[in-house]
Amino acid sequence: MENFCVMSDSCCDFTPEMAEELRIEILPLSVHFGMETYRNWLDGREMPLDAFYQRIRNGELPTTSGVSAGDFEEKMCQHLNQNEDILCLCFSSGLSSTYQSACIAASHLKDKFPSRVIKVVDSLTASGGHGLLVYQCAKMRNGGKTIEEVYHYAEKLKQNICGWFTVDDLNHLKRGGRISTTAAFFGNMLSLKPIIHIDDAGKLVAVEKIRGRRNSLLKLIDHMLASGIDLENQDIFITHADCLQDAQYVAEEITRRVKTGEIHLSYVGPVIGTHTGPGLVTLFFLGDRR
Repeated sequence: MENFCVMSDSCCDFTPEMAEELRIEILPLSVHFGMETYRNWLDGREMPLDAFYQRIRNGELPTTSGVSAGDFEEKMCQHLNQNEDILCLCFSSGLSSTYQSACIAASHLKDKFPSRVIKVVDSLTASGGHGLLVYQCAKMRNGGKTIEEVYHYAEKLKQNICGWFTVDDLNHLKRGGRISTTAAFFGNMLSLKPIIHIDDAGKLVAVEKIRGRRNSLLKLIDHMLASGIDLENQDIFITHADCLQDAQYVAEEITRRVKTGEIHLSYVGPVIGTHTGPGLVTLFFLGDRR
């Protein structure tokens, strides 16, 4: 097996068990409540995820920050000093500065470690989509592929990672400045739920509004059935912002309607949850188009 590290930031939204099992080096993004800063460790060691979402429900509005170039450089050095090459897979550049920070760190380290290889990939996706890319690359690495093989695979695969989202309460998007107060008021009054897509540039785009929570969850599956490829032989990633029952409902409906590989459920971390609030459900899969 080739000796290289697969590195990611915490917006892959893995469970800590999955990160450990696949041997992924995770660097945390951060959330700030005023002067308080909490790093987004996957195990919630600085703030449990349910506690974070309760603070959001109580009306607090945190801010977020990406992984710094210095943090990347420090962690990369640890692996390079152990004669390991690095494949770093980052949260979408359309949503965060984390990818740029990783590129800066890699550039600074090239002269210091001329015999080592550092590859940085912009996933152009987030949460379970980012996780799906990391998952597939880690499996390839663990199966004996070279860093060059896995890097080129990642650059190709990311164009086929489809991500669809819905949120339950439009007020959280309003607080974050994503929609107007008027749109949130009438949307909630009419029980309209936005369906949000990650486009080719790795940005979030609202594409339609569906009346009713249950219908919006089912619409995510409709999109998967319309564009998913070889669903029977691929794993599906579902993430949720403190609404496990809704995520489980989506997983159960997928199982009822189509045969797939394993369905992975995990929390949406606080960085993305800051901007969507609780109630976000996402569905990620491989498709013939984003």
